[in-house]
Amino acid sequence: MKERTWNWIKIIGGILLGIFSLFALRHYDYAEGVMAVLPFVCLGIGCGAFGHGMGDLLSRKALENAPELARSLAIEQQDERNIALANRAKGKAFDIMIYVYGALLVSFGLMGVALAPLLLLVFAYLLVVGCSVYYRVKYEKEM
Repeated sequence: MKERTWNWIKIIGGILLGIFSLFALRHYDYAEGVMAVLPFVCLGIGCGAFGHGMGDLLSRKALENAPELARSLAIEQQDERNIALANRAKGKAFDIMIYVYGALLVSFGLMGVALAPLLLLVFAYLLVVGCSVYYRVKYEKEM
C-alpha cells in the first residue's frame, strides 16, 4: 500500500474514532466498566492517528515543491553520526526507564495499590526487560 494512502487511512480513522468517542461520551452518561473508559481511549488513539497522518501528509506536501531540501533532509536522516546519536540517546533513556519502572513498582506495592494495576505494571516491566534480553542475544549472535 502506498504511504500516501496509508496517511489518508490514518486521518480518516482518527476522525472516525474521534466522532465515535464524542458520540459515546454524549449518549452513555452512566456507563460502567469498559464503556466508561472506551470513549477516552478511542479519543486518544484517534487524535494520535489523525495527528500522525496529517503530519506525514503535510511534510510530504511541503517537500514536494523543494526536491533539494527533500534530498538534503534524507541525507541528514540517514547520516551515520545522527543514527549513532539517536541510538545512544535511546540506550540512556532505556537505562533510566528500568530504574524508574522499578521504583514505581516498589512504591505502588508499598502504597497498597490494587493487584490488577500492579500486575499490569509488572508485566510491562518484564516485557521490556525480556525484549532487551532477546535483542541482546540476537545482536551478539550477529556480531
